[in-house]
Amino acid sequence: MDSFAEQRERMVRTQIASRGVRDPAVLAAMRAVPRERFVSEALAPYAYEDRPLPIEAGQTISQPFMVATMAKALRLSERDRVLEVGAGSGYAAAVISRIAAEVYAVEIHEPLFALAKSRIEALGYDNVHLRHANGSLGWVEHAPYDGILVSAGAPAVPKPLQDQLAVGGRLVIPLGHSPISQVLVRVTRVGEDAFEREDLDLVAFVPLVGAEGWSDPSSERRAH
Repeated sequence: MDSFAEQRERMVRTQIASRGVRDPAVLAAMRAVPRERFVSEALAPYAYEDRPLPIEAGQTISQPFMVATMAKALRLSERDRVLEVGAGSGYAAAVISRIAAEVYAVEIHEPLFALAKSRIEALGYDNVHLRHANGSLGWVEHAPYDGILVSAGAPAVPKPLQDQLAVGGRLVIPLGHSPISQVLVRVTRVGEDAFEREDLDLVAFVPLVGAEGWSDPSSERRAH
């Protein structure tokens, strides 16, 4: 069997670059982060398949192509500060941390928060900061952010997240009137009270819950 490094290189080449994600920084980040470290030992052999995988607390780690697509949509630079809402396994935060200066990631499920924190620390990614909280309210203490990534579908852009976005910053979020079917949207703050919206693709994410999302906390899951 190929090594994890060989599988990771093939994943980037065949699942991501060949499907239109060509941003060099995103591809380098996807090559650098060991996805097998963010799943259970039993699932590590499947880490580089083109699909989400189950993780603790009944959640999933997102499909690699979706992580790369959302990272590309953020249009990040090495100077940027990024907020991730819904850290899950910690994988997306780890990928973004290889591109941006600082990543602040919020996770509502305490077991996932603890595991993500231990994984991030074991890999030495010291520019990732995790918090156990409901991410629909953001993390105001470290705002404003140059990028905000929301890893679950919302009925509308949460106002606290808009408020925490820097002028010129990008927010990438699945939006839709159904908790299970949305449009992936990029919102750019172009002025103090001005925002521009771009619809990027049709997606199917499970619901963001909390004060600024859908109402049932038990239904929150990571994106597929």
